[in-house]
Parts: sequence; C-alpha cells; structure tokens
Amino acid sequence: MKSKFIKSTMILIIGGAITKLMAMVIKIFLTRSIGGNGIGLYMLIMPTFNLFITLCTMSLPTSISKVVAEGKRGKKVVLSLIPVSILYNIILMILLILLAPFISNHLLNNPDTYLPIMGISFTLPFICMSSILKGYFYGNERMTPYVVSNVIEQIVRLLFIIFMIPKLMVYGMKIAVLWVVLINIFSEFSSIICLILFVPSKKINLNDLKLDKEIFKDVLNISLSATGSRFIGSISYFLEPVILTFILLRCGYDNSYIVSEYGIITGYVFPLLLIPSFFTMAISTSLLPVVSNGLAKGKIAYTKKKLRQAITISLFVGIFFTMFFMTIPDILLKFIYNTTQGVGYIRIVAPLFLMHYIQGPLTSYMQAAEMAKTAMLGTLKGAIIKNILLIILPIFMGMWGFIIASIINIFYVTIHHIYYVKKSFR
Repeated sequence: MKSKFIKSTMILIIGGAITKLMAMVIKIFLTRSIGGNGIGLYMLIMPTFNLFITLCTMSLPTSISKVVAEGKRGKKVVLSLIPVSILYNIILMILLILLAPFISNHLLNNPDTYLPIMGISFTLPFICMSSILKGYFYGNERMTPYVVSNVIEQIVRLLFIIFMIPKLMVYGMKIAVLWVVLINIFSEFSSIICLILFVPSKKINLNDLKLDKEIFKDVLNISLSATGSRFIGSISYFLEPVILTFILLRCGYDNSYIVSEYGIITGYVFPLLLIPSFFTMAISTSLLPVVSNGLAKGKIAYTKKKLRQAITISLFVGIFFTMFFMTIPDILLKFIYNTTQGVGYIRIVAPLFLMHYIQGPLTSYMQAAEMAKTAMLGTLKGAIIKNILLIILPIFMGMWGFIIASIINIFYVTIHHIYYVKKSFR
C-alpha cells in the first residue's frame, strides 16, 4: 500500500510539472496569437467560465474518488451518475444561454463578450464528463490515466491554438476568443476518450446507467461540502470584472481602456508574478504529510521547525524571482508574452507579492492541523474586503484601485493565516 501511494504521488508530481510547463507554453502562444485586446476580452469572461466550471463539476473528482475508494463500487458509481449529470448540465447550458445577454451587456458592459460566454455553455458537459472519469481513477489510485489524459488534453489545446486561432483572427477578435473557449470541447473530448480506453473492458448493461439513489446521496453529500469553498472563491472572482467595469465606466473611463488594462494586469502581470507559486506549492504539498505526522505524534517543536523551513524556502524562492521581476520585467514579458505592456505595474507590485508566496505553507499547515474551516473563513473575509475595495478605490485611483484591492486581499489572508497558525502553537 505504501509503495503504491509513493508511486502515485511521484506520477502526480511529474505529471503536474509537465502539465504546468505545457500550460505556460499554451499561454505564450495564446497571448501572441490574440494580442493584448484579445487577452483582455478573454480575461473578462474567465470569471464567468470559472464559476460555471465550479457549478458543472460540483467537486465530482473529489467526491467520486472518495466513494469509489471507500465503497469499491467502481464503474457502477460512474455509470449511475452519467444520466443525472447530463440532465444537470443541460439545465446549466440553458441557464447560461439565457443569461449570456444580461452578463455581457449589463454585468460586463461589453457586447463583445456575448459570443464567448455563449460558447462556455457548450463546453460544460464535456468538462463534467471528464471530471467524473478522473474521479473514478483517483478513487482506484490509478494516476497514470489521469496524468496521460491531462497531457493529451494540453497537447490538443496547444495544437488548436497554434494552427487555428491565428487564421480566425481575420474574422474578428470576438470570433477568435469564442474559438479559444470552444477549443475546450476538443481538448476535453480527447481527455474523455483517453480515460475511457483505460477503463477495464467489461460489458455495460443499460441497467448500469440507472440512477442509484444510495450512490447519488453519498456523492452529493461529499460534493456539496467540498464545493462550498470553491463556490465562494468563484463568486468573488466572477464579481471582480463586473464591479470593476461598472465603477470605471461610471467614472468616465473608456470600455476599450478597461478591457486592455484588465487584460494586461490579469493576463500578463499577475500570471508572471505567480510563477514562483509553482515551487512554493510543491513545498506546501510536501509539508502537509510532515505536519500531519508530527502533530499526530505530538512533536510540536519538530512541526514548528518544518513549517519555518517551508516558509523560509518559499520566501527565498520568492525573493530570487522578485529580483528578476524588478530589474528585467521588460525582458521577461517580451520573452514569455512578446509584449512589454505591464512593466510599470510589475516593478511596483513584485515586492508586495512576497506575502503571497508564503500563503501556501501556511495553508498546508492549517489543513494538516484540522484548521481548514478557519483558512476558508480567512479567504472568504479577504474576498469580501477585496470586493468592497473594488467599489471604492477605482473611483479615486482607476485601475490601480484594482491592483491595490488585490494586494490588500493577499496581505489580509496571509496575516490572518499567520495569526491563527501562531495561536495554534500556544
């Protein structure tokens, strides 16, 4: 059992590194294909996309994997959930299609987002089906299919972006962004096919596709509790561009300026500053079992030492990258995104992001110490503060108000976690 766990963990780490690297390559080609205005438009619809992904998946990978691992009902879990999942996603599709005009014209105040938001609705069933199958393999501790499907999914997405999106630019920006969204249908479908090929070949009866109420209840109980915190984050993220565009338009800012600057900040600046998070999250993942084991054995001093080490290493990694962000941001932006837009933002914001890099180890400790609810409440309060500040600061500071609200959110959540971690050691 132990060797299987270690093997699964190593597969996930290697697969995760490959997927992250490919995601960065995809981002590079995407930004070069659709440019600053296209990224701005795409980033405007991303909070809506993220919200509906949260709604359509309902944390199914986590809940199904737990039911499969505990109940050992394998394919029956997956097959019995397919009919209700299809019905649920059809309802979500219709809901989003009906809401698309309101979201684009009244919430985002940008008619160009209408078609891309409509496109989101057609991706939902594929994303949900992929999540169901991934949950099945998680539960059986078979990580190879999960990793292989993720890599294939990223390869398909990359190929479409390289060969298709540049040709679609002649039809206009909103058509190109629409197809950036619709590419998810092809990438998720390839992932589904890959996962199905790994499913043990046994005859499937039509009776297997009937809803099993006991299984549904078990999955739903886990799913609803696991989705809570994600839903809070998704709602906060969804409200971000809605509040920002509403306030800035009322203050006299041009819509094209809002789209362009929002795209620069969320498409270039923040993703670049978040690069060190890949390393700090790896440190945090390694810290979690160490802390769990240490606390279980009452080794408080040992646990403190490991937490300090994790924070120190994360901070060191953050400082190392911050030096580059502050000295050569133009070279980094040009190399990664083929642009120098956002240099002014990066030089000022980079040192403030150091607080973000130590959030990972603190959150991992809180999860291991059974303080996940406290961590979630801190994140919720930070999101509320951020959205309140988004109503006030942009009136006086324009787009800088959005950046400052984001930084204050990072500072609040990090300080909140530090306070409760210290309190737990008393």
